[in-house]
Amino acid sequence: MLEASQMGCSDYIVQMDDPQSFMMNFDKVIHMGNVRRSDRKIVMIPSTKLPLNDSNYELLKVLSMKETSFVANILLVLPQHGRFENQCEKYDLVTHQFVGRDNNDLPVYLDVWDSCTLQFAYNVDLFPHNMLNLYGKVVTVAAFTYKPYVILDIDTSIVPQGQDGIDVRIVEEFCRWINCTIEIIREDEEEWGEIYANQTGIGVLGSVFEDRADLGITALYSWYEEYVEMDFSAPYIRTGITCIAPSPRLLASWTMPLLPFSLYMWIGIFFTFLYSSLALSIARGFKLDKVFFTTFAILITQSVSSTFFQPWRIRSVLGWMMITGLVLDNAYGGGLASTFTVPKYEPTVDTIRDMVDRKLEWGATHTAWTFSLTLSQEPLIKQLISQFKTYSAEELVEKSFTRNLAFSIEILPAGYFAIGEYITKEASLDLTIMLEQFYFEQCVIMMRKSSVFTDKINKLIGRLHESGLLLAWETQIALQHLDYEVQLEVKLSRSKRDVENIEPLAIRHVVGIFIIYGIGVTISFVVFLAEITCCKKKCKERKLYINLIL
Repeated sequence: MLEASQMGCSDYIVQMDDPQSFMMNFDKVIHMGNVRRSDRKIVMIPSTKLPLNDSNYELLKVLSMKETSFVANILLVLPQHGRFENQCEKYDLVTHQFVGRDNNDLPVYLDVWDSCTLQFAYNVDLFPHNMLNLYGKVVTVAAFTYKPYVILDIDTSIVPQGQDGIDVRIVEEFCRWINCTIEIIREDEEEWGEIYANQTGIGVLGSVFEDRADLGITALYSWYEEYVEMDFSAPYIRTGITCIAPSPRLLASWTMPLLPFSLYMWIGIFFTFLYSSLALSIARGFKLDKVFFTTFAILITQSVSSTFFQPWRIRSVLGWMMITGLVLDNAYGGGLASTFTVPKYEPTVDTIRDMVDRKLEWGATHTAWTFSLTLSQEPLIKQLISQFKTYSAEELVEKSFTRNLAFSIEILPAGYFAIGEYITKEASLDLTIMLEQFYFEQCVIMMRKSSVFTDKINKLIGRLHESGLLLAWETQIALQHLDYEVQLEVKLSRSKRDVENIEPLAIRHVVGIFIIYGIGVTISFVVFLAEITCCKKKCKERKLYINLIL
């Protein structure tokens, strides 16, 4: 049966002594196979091995099975009593009610077929459930509050239904189209959830997989592992996933004197100092007396003793050193002036590489943020996944002020962001959105495999894309329900430093220089005391030596 299904067989004519076993195996085949069809049809005819009453009873029991409730088009062919009179046979054609709020498993007698006339009594549609009108049938939807996709518990004075969101509006429009009733199954605790290897699950994914819900919504991405087990609708939102990381702080003032030159420039200056000292030493006949002090003084454009300028070789070396020192001194002075007047910040966290190199953790309330990355074989992505941590909403609120955690967010098509409620306005002031997006995803609605709703939902989503309603809904929901101040802070987080004014020199700019100066004076004073102590000790030893000689 599985092989036939995989080859494309979607409709079945069944004649079995135990038709219930067929329905159970049919449902298993749907879950095991990869072929998905929303309009499967099943026709069950009576067994020739069972008495008439028993055969009809076994067929009617099929309608009350849970597996049958997921198939819209099922037709039972039930022989009437006295079928052998006048050598004519009449058959009742029966299906299940399927539509309506209650009693969806009740038998519905559609027509009668006469074997003598070869005609139907009423000529009605034998497969009437075409999903155009469900007459208020209850459709269960698994969801939880995650703005702007799903927002529950809204004041009814603001939204009459008490619920809103992009996903909610899609489902509401769907039920308005096919006349069904929405029943929300809340998964606030487990959120997206997970499907386990033992064929059980929790959260939204588990509710759909275990048939506790007909539809699963709330920013569900097109994850491969879930596609193997369930049906996906057409994508309705393309979202980009990135993080808001701690904003760079002003550099410490003690580092200001080092900023005019880069690291490689400082290394070059150090080797210039060594080569200049070596050249001066060679010019003086390999004498090292005061060579390093003289070289350092010239490089910072300070005066030196005239005794160094006697030989022409020394004068030529000192001339080139003075030119080099003049250039370096002026370049350093200009860079230092710029450093003191234009604020300097720490490097920002812009890319995945930046996060991995700094070992900056990123987190949210659920591991669903990493589902799209788990199959990647790139070492960089594997390291990124290992740095993801899950915390409760309360813990995330606390960590949003600690500067040791980045927070995952979504960038939506209309320019707004899906940001957890744990990011407050105060916390957003010290967070900056990253330049690189970790990955892109397509949001879908999830259903059981071969769900009767898949085709209709796909058609609806196509119409919503054509009309542009999805972008309009995103904007409306963002303006009505999202924290606009947080949205604005995140949107402008990278441009806040671009509009800062050049400021006059203040005490905080030179504190670092005074710290370095203080450290230098302290070291000099300690060395000076050490020299005095050593000198006194040597003088005492010399006097003692002279006294011994005398």
